[in-house]
Amino acid sequence: MKKIVCMSLCGLLLITTGCKQQKEQKEVIKTVKVDTAVTYGEKRAVSFPGKVKAASEIDLAFRISGPITQINVTEGQFVRKDQVLAEMDSRDYAVQLSATEAEYKQVKAEAERIIRLYEKQSISENDYDKAVSGLKQITAKYNAHQNALSDTKLRAPFDGYIQKRYFNRNETISAGMPVFSMISAETPEVEINIPAGEFIQRDQFDSYSCYFELYPGRTFPLELISINRKANLNQLYAVRLRFKEEPHSSMPSPGMSTMVTIQFKPEHTTMVSILLTAIFEIDNTPTVWVYDEEQQKINARKIRIAEILTDGTLIVSEGLNAGEQVVSAGVHSVSDGEKVKLLPRATTTNVGGLL
Repeated sequence: MKKIVCMSLCGLLLITTGCKQQKEQKEVIKTVKVDTAVTYGEKRAVSFPGKVKAASEIDLAFRISGPITQINVTEGQFVRKDQVLAEMDSRDYAVQLSATEAEYKQVKAEAERIIRLYEKQSISENDYDKAVSGLKQITAKYNAHQNALSDTKLRAPFDGYIQKRYFNRNETISAGMPVFSMISAETPEVEINIPAGEFIQRDQFDSYSCYFELYPGRTFPLELISINRKANLNQLYAVRLRFKEEPHSSMPSPGMSTMVTIQFKPEHTTMVSILLTAIFEIDNTPTVWVYDEEQQKINARKIRIAEILTDGTLIVSEGLNAGEQVVSAGVHSVSDGEKVKLLPRATTTNVGGLL
């Protein structure tokens, strides 16, 4: 009899213990990470790496052939517009011009005499036409040889800096062969490449700025020059920007790397943005877990997606309001109506949560 009672008590104890363990398991509350939905278009900005470029960068060459007799500048030197950078042997071109000039003077004097006679109707129209035609031909030849002699001096087309020199004195070159590479002293430009997602929203670009690690705490405002309408091989669109400030010694120089920030125009819209990791599907419909702060529970809510951005952000057009919190991690490990607690946010004094 005592044995039966003892067994009954043991069974009852096991049942009670099992119920208590099941009750404790049911009371386990999962910790979830949440993200707050924010109004789409409010202080929205994107950043891209860029490169500073000269406003103009060209190769300078003689228009004629011959040996270089003089190099007047060095690499890195600042030069003014029309300054003579290099000179070519001009002897042959001077002789050529001298002969043409003598011929030009003779033909011109004869043509003027014939024109005067024609005005007095003393010669035929045919002789007049020949005289006028011959004068035009010799004038064109004379001007061409004048230009050739002038082209023996290579001049700067604008104010700027000599970037590189390709030939030295006494070397013979052909017409069109680059002698110098030159960059302008105008306000520098910045070039970036943007993906198609930003390209189709180019009408919403509001302002531009860039910053450099070499200039800590300083931001340079930019203005848009152009956006290419055709993508390159990487499916990116080139954007050219210009510094708004006048060029001076403390400005970034061509070749420097930078980060360019594009600010979008503020949008008056009901659309909100959340992290892409917050979305899952129920019956093939996009859904998120919305956190109820009063009940400390999550509820499933169907949404409509407007756009998925390249930075991992999801734009929601319906089903979610700004300020609401949604589960942004582990969305498949929770269920509708489940009670949860929020993952504490990282503090600035405990980076990485190590303390």
